[in-house]
Amino acid sequence: MRRFVLAITGASGTAYGRRMLEVLSATGAEIHLTVSGPAAKVASHELGLRFDPDDGAETIRALLGGEPKNVIFHRSSELEAPVASGSFRHDGMAVVPCSMGTLGRIAHGVSSGLADRAADVCLKERRKLVLVPRETPYSTIHLENMLKLSQAGAIVLPASPGLYAGATTVEQLVDFVVSRALDHLGVENNLMQRYGEPAKRRHPEDE
Repeated sequence: MRRFVLAITGASGTAYGRRMLEVLSATGAEIHLTVSGPAAKVASHELGLRFDPDDGAETIRALLGGEPKNVIFHRSSELEAPVASGSFRHDGMAVVPCSMGTLGRIAHGVSSGLADRAADVCLKERRKLVLVPRETPYSTIHLENMLKLSQAGAIVLPASPGLYAGATTVEQLVDFVVSRALDHLGVENNLMQRYGEPAKRRHPEDE
């Protein structure tokens, strides 16, 4: 069984994190999920989702509408969680969305929560780490932190959806970014129309 780590932090764009969780959980892989307190506040503001980020069952139900057995929740303060250890093997981690505070802490090896520590472990163990920041414009400090992380082996994948796929809905724009993040985790998906490939056939119910 494949195993992935997903952190949802307090940047705007909780929809990206929720969609990432939906697709990853649907693969049947074991998903280790952590959601920060600020992320819960953003989810309430942007998506109308209300949940206690310290209550795993409530958080998973709010994000997925159910409690799939392959999604394992860890509180943000749970630094003793398996994903905080380098000896716990997995196939990659994504932080979606990645707040600039989270990105800065990862870039400087400072862990104040599980997302930071699990990402730090990915860097030291040379595992896949995909960071999806959502901020504009970037300050010089943001750019320096991204450069530092890229040089350390992370994939910095800003939430900047391409328009060449012919998106006409917000959901399609979200899927574009999620698709690219999944690509870098090595997860097959057909969430977007890929450049240079034949157009996907549309089902009647999609019309």
